[in-house]
Amino acid sequence: MRSYMAKPSEVERKWYVIDAEGKTLGRLATEVATLLRGKHKPIYTPHIDTGDHVVVINCSKVVLTGKKLDQKMHRHHTGYPGGLIEVTYKEFMSKTPERAVFLAIKGMLPKNKLGRQMVKKLRVYAGAEHGHEAQKPEIYEF
Repeated sequence: MRSYMAKPSEVERKWYVIDAEGKTLGRLATEVATLLRGKHKPIYTPHIDTGDHVVVINCSKVVLTGKKLDQKMHRHHTGYPGGLIEVTYKEFMSKTPERAVFLAIKGMLPKNKLGRQMVKKLRVYAGAEHGHEAQKPEIYEF
């Protein structure tokens, strides 16, 4: 018996809308990363991008459990000496919740060309409005 390998031209991509209201950040990110990679499909092939497009709405209403809002830090470096910027997740989520969700999902994808290709199929919005009605996205529940 031979293993099935999907070809990039054979992959059919769907569009999904995920409402992040009341969802835990990490659990939401794992589910979205699975959809972007295509691991939910029977034709999943590790070296081919078989994933779907995902639109995440209501990111401002995502939940962090425990004391993570106060204790968890978002860090990035400007590239200059002494340029480490540290911000608590309470401030990070209040200013740019869509960026916090985007980075959580991106961190769960492969760190290579394939992962960069997968993250292009992700759209994240802080509110309930998105401009992708023309693609007829399905609502994804988990």
